[in-house]
Amino acid sequence: MKLVTFTDNKQSRVGAIVDGWVVDSEGRAEIPATMIEFLAAGPGALVAMQKQIDSGKARIALNDVKLQAPVPRPGKYLAISLNYADHIAETGKEKPEYPSFFTKQSSCVIAHGDAIHRPKVSDKLDYEGELAFVIGQRCRHVPVDQAHRVIAGFTIANDVSVRDWQARSPTMMIGKSFDTCGPLGPWLVTPDEIGDPHNLAIKTWIDDELRQDSNTRHMIFNCYEMIAYLSQAMTLEPGDVISTGTPSGVGVKMQPRGYMKPGQTARIEIEKIGVLSNPVIEEPD
Repeated sequence: MKLVTFTDNKQSRVGAIVDGWVVDSEGRAEIPATMIEFLAAGPGALVAMQKQIDSGKARIALNDVKLQAPVPRPGKYLAISLNYADHIAETGKEKPEYPSFFTKQSSCVIAHGDAIHRPKVSDKLDYEGELAFVIGQRCRHVPVDQAHRVIAGFTIANDVSVRDWQARSPTMMIGKSFDTCGPLGPWLVTPDEIGDPHNLAIKTWIDDELRQDSNTRHMIFNCYEMIAYLSQAMTLEPGDVISTGTPSGVGVKMQPRGYMKPGQTARIEIEKIGVLSNPVIEEPD
């Protein structure tokens, strides 16, 4: 199932994508209106959505709605750094002994099609194409072999980074959390449609130039290991977003630098999920 948060007639709610149509929940009580509430409702909400899909009713053309980020305002947005060997090599850093996470503030999240702003205070705006997953149930101390059970689905993330501001702090948080630096989407794909999340092709283009071309099998710490590690420290909750790192090919390591410029478009494609595309503009007044 491909789950979406969408806006129609100024009202946002959860739906599903089927053959270019959005299946509308129509305000049914058993299908909560927000993605976090939907995920927290557990298997019953998925069953209700499947019944809505099977009914063949309540369909709106995808082009007639505005997609939001699947989780427009996650409670936690955690991202791992240095998780692909080729990216570590291009940075000249050492392979980490433990997973190294930073926080992106949830106010940075935008949807597929929304504009990324090049901030007024920097021209060092970079892209990072990444697989992200969303937690589906409240959990703590999750063993690696059980971690797949707490994933609600997978989506695409662009871990947009303002590089000079990122370098100002060892936590990297501020340079990762500028407004619009968190594109997510276009939808949340449930694990049954993905199969093995550790064997997915991932590619990033800036306009027509292919910048990143890799596969999630090259991750150092896989999705389940990330959950096991994080859940030793904190309770993970429905709607929490975890982004899994980027392969080589980021703009800061190109010669000359390949930072994103207004007028360009960042496009990330991940096998079995789809495409996340966002134009770049100057930060508005």
